[in-house]
Amino acid sequence: MSEISELIEKIKKFRDERDWMQYHDAKNMAVSIIIEAAELLEQFQWKDKEEVEEHINENVDEIEEEIADIAIYLFELADNLGVNLSEAIGKKLKKNALKYPVEKAKSKHLKYNKL
Repeated sequence: MSEISELIEKIKKFRDERDWMQYHDAKNMAVSIIIEAAELLEQFQWKDKEEVEEHINENVDEIEEEIADIAIYLFELADNLGVNLSEAIGKKLKKNALKYPVEKAKSKHLKYNKL
């Protein structure tokens, strides 16, 4: 069993012990991902580059928890929809490699259609 599969099983066990599947439809899971992503973003709001670095050093546990919340919801959503996350990521990386070839995209932050 892969590490991702093991994590998904732990997430499902936690959810099922609490009878929460009834609340974990695709819409609610997607909403929850966005809410948690906003909570992560809030960690950096109004801070300049130096303040961000200091905040990270002083609040790494809180930031880690927000990242974990996002991952938990994402892993469960993918599982609920029958999406193999490892395969989906692999396919997306291949697609992105075509959209952003190294020779055009290296050291640039432009969208693929502007390269």
